[in-house]
Amino acid sequence: MHTILILNPGHFHAALVLRESHPVLSQDIYVYSEQGPDLGRFLDLVDSFINRKSSPVDWRIHVYTGSDYLEKLIEEKKGDIVVIAGKNHKKIEHIERLNRAGFSVLADKPWVVTAETLPLLQAAMEDERPLSIDIMTERFEITTMLQKDFLAEEEVFGMARVDEDGSPTVFKESIHHLYKIVNDQPLVRPPWHFDINVQGEGIVDVTTHLVDMTHWMMFPGAGAAIDFEQDIELLHARRWPTLVPLDKFSKITQLDHFPDSIQNDVKDDGLHYFCNSELIYRVKEIPVHIRVIWNLEIPEGGGDMHASIIKGTRSDLMIRQLPECGFKVEVLIVPRKNPAQVQAAVQRCLERWSHKYPGLSLNREEDKILIDIPDELRTTHEEHFCKVRDMYLDTLAQGACPPETRACLVSKYTLLAEARKQALASPFDPLK
Repeated sequence: MHTILILNPGHFHAALVLRESHPVLSQDIYVYSEQGPDLGRFLDLVDSFINRKSSPVDWRIHVYTGSDYLEKLIEEKKGDIVVIAGKNHKKIEHIERLNRAGFSVLADKPWVVTAETLPLLQAAMEDERPLSIDIMTERFEITTMLQKDFLAEEEVFGMARVDEDGSPTVFKESIHHLYKIVNDQPLVRPPWHFDINVQGEGIVDVTTHLVDMTHWMMFPGAGAAIDFEQDIELLHARRWPTLVPLDKFSKITQLDHFPDSIQNDVKDDGLHYFCNSELIYRVKEIPVHIRVIWNLEIPEGGGDMHASIIKGTRSDLMIRQLPECGFKVEVLIVPRKNPAQVQAAVQRCLERWSHKYPGLSLNREEDKILIDIPDELRTTHEEHFCKVRDMYLDTLAQGACPPETRACLVSKYTLLAEARKQALASPFDPLK
């Protein structure tokens, strides 16, 4: 039996880990936090899970508040797994200290917001330390899983294709929105979310998911450990702001003014929030291009968006979202040659995967093969947090994590910290 401890919850992701019960988790949840509205929002969201009509959870929440919340958690040691999702500037410091004290840690990204804290990450990832992992929800998105599975099918994908023109083999773009709906309610972001010295720059934040998906897909299984110094070459990185007028800032944070902590980024027309990022690099000789964009509000009928293309010698694998399709995430396969053979290979895959992915079928769309995904296989972003949690519990039960886990986590955050350093040293064009 495991008992979860929640450390200073400042992001709604901390509550989403408690969205569902689990037979190996104690009903008692211990929260150690500073006092304030972040804690109140966390408790309200967990309370909504406890009191919902359909499949309510039965957590018993115990709360300690005080400026010594970290010390109190370590001193009392009422559980063995610490969940962290909140302010990021001290996150890796907390992870390393908890880890050193014998706690397992499940923590939201980003772990590292500046390169100066990388030694703490490296210490926390030593083999003798308890297992700490980051909450990589995108691995549980059905379109991501299908893209990964088709990537492993040589008759469909072939091998990774590196074009002579220097274009990327892997391109991933993610579009997010500062004002959004979560759990059927408008998401209120704390004012510190807009302080890049606390939240972290965009280039070290959501970008984590895209780097993680790329490495997880392209280099699966044992022996796929990625070493930053040996395997990664950072070619280009940049960052640029999204303009947030005061009225939109107030709508998002419920605060009627820009706090002093972000005044350096406030100009006459609003807050210049450095949340957008782009990086181009090579990993094990595979060229990768990643871009993350934050808009103010979700378009009508839309949501956060993800686009992806991975080039293969037989086919390219695509993920897209189109307004005319209701922004539904779709997986497509684009044969480069012998389309009939590729289609037959795709059909064989769908038949072989019928127990894992029931209901998949294919359709032709001009030169593309569209994979029809039934709604029963589509899960929400909110649902993915408990899937990550359950995978983590399974790993703890096995007593050992895959050998590449720690090395890949170190290389991922090292890449992003170095990208931030490079982007800060380069001028940016706010119109791009």
